Amino acid sequence: MKIHEYQAKKVLAKFGVPVHDGITADNPHEAQAAFIQLGVSVAVIKAQVYAGGRGKGGGVKLVRSAQEAQEVTQKMMSKPLVTPQTGPEGVAVKKVFVCPAVDIEKEYYLGIVMDRSKESLVLIASTEGGMDIEEVARKHPEKILKESIDIRFGLLPFQAKRVAFQLGFSAEEAEAVSQILIQMAKAYVSSDCLMIEINPFARIKGGKFLALDAKISFDPVAMFRHPEYDDMKESSELSESEERAHKSKLSYISLDGNIGCMVNGAGLAMATMDIIKYAGGNPANFLDVGGGVSQNQVTEAFKIILSDPRVKGVLVNIFGGIVHCDLVAKGVLGAVEEIGIKIPLVVRLEGTNVEIGKSLLENSKWNILTASTMKEAAEKIVAATSGKL
Repeated sequence: MKIHEYQAKKVLAKFGVPVHDGITADNPHEAQAAFIQLGVSVAVIKAQVYAGGRGKGGGVKLVRSAQEAQEVTQKMMSKPLVTPQTGPEGVAVKKVFVCPAVDIEKEYYLGIVMDRSKESLVLIASTEGGMDIEEVARKHPEKILKESIDIRFGLLPFQAKRVAFQLGFSAEEAEAVSQILIQMAKAYVSSDCLMIEINPFARIKGGKFLALDAKISFDPVAMFRHPEYDDMKESSELSESEERAHKSKLSYISLDGNIGCMVNGAGLAMATMDIIKYAGGNPANFLDVGGGVSQNQVTEAFKIILSDPRVKGVLVNIFGGIVHCDLVAKGVLGAVEEIGIKIPLVVRLEGTNVEIGKSLLENSKWNILTASTMKEAAEKIVAATSGKL
């Protein structure tokens, strides 16, 4: 679960990390009012989207008047914002963050992620702030500092001070920065984060330190423990299909292919997409209906797949353990009966009540192809969508 910059700063501030705050605006007039409310001569308008590299795409702009704040926001919201992380289609800007400009003396990079190879967290720091950390790591790996964090104890004071000194801070500055690093680590563990990134972390005129930007992603599996973050969930960044899937408790991600997939189990879903690619096809989505799926959920999942105009064929691959194959067959038939289907459909069922499920499909009035193995199913749907079957 990702959150926007202004939300990430609220989380960090709660743990005592000094942040560069501002005022959010949902439209150009609110941005104009925010500039006036801040009472500054120069402000920064920052597009609030779930993507990095905003500055390169024109999503971060300096403004020097309320009128300019309105005009810049209007321009940002008038077309999709394209950054290195969005792809050529870009993303819509529906909210901006208006912050007072600050006099920056030096920028740094701070981040915490999970290091699965060491079964620990890792603090990543660099003197090269304000830049893509991946680019810094590629060109100047010596400028990347790493410090392992034992999740049981958090970032220890001596570790935090060691990183602060390695970043070149004086003894007095290192004391302040080490405390910020410790609180940042506490925020990560206490909030069940997957990633915290402050880029840039800046020393500003007067010797103060501020998180000028912030990104946080939470572990979605742990969010039941954090009802305080429920209001940070935003559906505006989801496609209509992804929002429908979310409401039906289905795991759905749109891809760029033309073969729709409905599978139960994330591992089986990944394997299904792999075997489609191996057979020469291209999956249009990842859709995991889960092990305990209901007939209504199967029907809704099928509708979601067919709502994508790019889909030229559908592969259903279900292993019936908890969910019975006849229930899946009824769900698929229910969706087909309701909305019809004019594209090839291949269904591979295996497991509990598989013969009943196959019989329901084969004896229906619809032209549904069945398969006994994943390989056969993938080859059939690829052939059907390419006109070879």
